[in-house]
Amino acid sequence: MAERAARLRAAYGAGRWHLVVVTAALVLAGWVALRLAGEATAGRMLLWFLGAVVAHDLVLFPVYAAVDRGLRALAHSRVSLLNHLRAPALGTALLFLVYSPGILRLGETTHLAATGQNQRPYLVRWLLLSAALFGLSAVSYLLRRRQASPKRSDSA
Repeated sequence: MAERAARLRAAYGAGRWHLVVVTAALVLAGWVALRLAGEATAGRMLLWFLGAVVAHDLVLFPVYAAVDRGLRALAHSRVSLLNHLRAPALGTALLFLVYSPGILRLGETTHLAATGQNQRPYLVRWLLLSAALFGLSAVSYLLRRRQASPKRSDSA
């Protein structure tokens, strides 16, 4: 059994659970593709998806990889600042992605007609939430750094 698992790992490059999960993801993606094949807007969805892939791989990935490389060069202490910047940045970016139509006031008349509310608060709320995420991360970083610092002896 161990011999077969070692052969699979050598041939496939990962364990059998990885193969199971990847196969399940491909089956799910195939099912979604079959469901979308009958849609009238399937071509537009495919074009949007390909555009998103190209935008991510050619624009966004090099940008955040360069930022990450720069942050790694700055991280030299026992308690790394890197993850204390990554987590709130990811949260802020995901919130912007989800609420960008409201933040950028896209479709303001449709939003007003549907909800009876305007989109003015979205930007301020996103900025406040982003500041709170970075603030909490900064407090966490300072507490961890204080805890990790060597204890000073009071010899006064």
